[in-house]
Amino acid sequence: MSDKSYLEWPFFAPHHAALERELDAWAAAEMRGAHGHGSDVDAACRALVRQLGAAGWLRHAVAGVEHGGAGAAIDTRAICLIRETLARHAGLADFAFAMQGLGSGAISLFGSADNRARYLPRVAAGEAIAAFALSEPQAGSDVAAMQCAAVRDGEHYVLNGEKTWISNGGIADFYVVFARSGEGAEPGQTRGARGISAFIVDADTPGFSIAERIAVIAPHPLARLRFTDCRVPAARLIGEPGQGFKVAMATLDVFRTSVAAAALGFARRAFDEALAHCQQRQMFGQRLADFQLTQAKLAQMATGIDAAALLTYRAAWQRDQGARVTKEAAMAKLTATETAQQVIDAAVQIFGGLGVVSEHPVERLYREIRALRIYEGASEVQQLIIARELLNGAPAAAPAI
Repeated sequence: MSDKSYLEWPFFAPHHAALERELDAWAAAEMRGAHGHGSDVDAACRALVRQLGAAGWLRHAVAGVEHGGAGAAIDTRAICLIRETLARHAGLADFAFAMQGLGSGAISLFGSADNRARYLPRVAAGEAIAAFALSEPQAGSDVAAMQCAAVRDGEHYVLNGEKTWISNGGIADFYVVFARSGEGAEPGQTRGARGISAFIVDADTPGFSIAERIAVIAPHPLARLRFTDCRVPAARLIGEPGQGFKVAMATLDVFRTSVAAAALGFARRAFDEALAHCQQRQMFGQRLADFQLTQAKLAQMATGIDAAALLTYRAAWQRDQGARVTKEAAMAKLTATETAQQVIDAAVQIFGGLGVVSEHPVERLYREIRALRIYEGASEVQQLIIARELLNGAPAAAPAI
């Protein structure tokens, strides 16, 4: 990648640029065989988690030096740079890193001292695979419609219900599961943000099972989970009873910005591939790059990438300053994922027939980007979040005169 001038933007400290350069060199050497969509995705993902852990990159996905983390808190700019760089080299490597962070993020932010000590060091070392189980068959974007139930029974909670679209489903060693416990809710309340709690469920817990493995266009481990009288120790509760919605949203606020960064990585890779191709492809006696139509397309691609990067790293910087970034993270994810889809589509067009050949770099990117416009909140949901934040912060209308 030739243009890394964005690392000089005022959003970054010198150690961020050094981190990106070190990871880029490592990934160029180590990720050569990790870019394709092989037949055994589970094994590839497990291997990548171990590899990322052994190399020390997963330290940035968890909080607390005492628990193997790179710092006392998660550095949002660091995880965004890591995701962007890994996505540029290998989509599954980005996925493996991201899910270690998202799957354990609630523990980093709200976990008890015992749970942080029990789970985070293994996540950071790549010795345990984490998963984040929020969505349900009838509660995807509408989290408040959650029906998976958790009933207190002495020193345990008993979970019943299902989760679906769960990344790392089937290979995770533990799952952060959100279920409706009723604590803090109005009597009889069966939907809404109140009364949801968060739990850590080990994969070998009796009553937990994988109901279905789900195949998608950009292969990665994905499953539907089932809980049948699944007894989880009350000590595995994350945060306060009934505060699970807050736990989930705070976790997503951290990692939603990193989804935008992954989209940037995909877009930059597609742009680099297209730029190199059009400068050597001969057509009608001249290079493809000499056509004004091609030049216009390249200009639009580059401008879109920079605009998305500015929003992404603004949100990451603001969060690292301690600001609430619900709106900014939504703007970043919306813009970066939609822009990346356009950039990658343009790259496919520049490559012509080669662009739709299975396992060609831009063909892989075309499949990999599509899911990012849906998971961790579809683009339409991001629009609703942005509008809600704007309306909640808007001054009251002036009285009519």
